[in-house]
Order: sequence, then C-alpha cells, then structure tokens
Amino acid sequence: MPSLPPPGPDRRLAVLALAVCVLAVAAAVVSFVEGSFVGIVWVLLAGISSNMAWFYVRKAKLERARRAAAAG
Repeated sequence: MPSLPPPGPDRRLAVLALAVCVLAVAAAVVSFVEGSFVGIVWVLLAGISSNMAWFYVRKAKLERARRAAAAG
C-alpha cells in the first residue's frame, strides 16, 4: 500500500507540507550552525508542517476506507 494518498488535493497538500518540513529542517540546521537561535522557529515550523502532512495522509486513508466500505 502506498504511503501517499491518491492524486488529488489531499496528496498535493501532504507533499507540500512535507517539502516545507524538509526545508524548515535544513534552515534550522544552517541557523544553528551559524550560531543563531532563530533555528528554534524553524524547528517549530518543521513540527507543524510534519503534523499537517500526517493529517492529510491520514485523512485521505480514512476517506478511501470509507468509500471502500460503502462500495461493498
């Protein structure tokens, strides 16, 4: 079973949230390496975006299961 939902708005949002998470983690690493504590903000943004990605993946899986149950 694929980990991403089928093509549609939920998949796009999940992929975009995952991309934001990866970029925020990279920005946090760069920020901490340079000695700036602004990296804390990037870590928080990474946490929020990863939760959004999981939410949209889970939402799509539940919707797919609901459709399968309704179909028989």
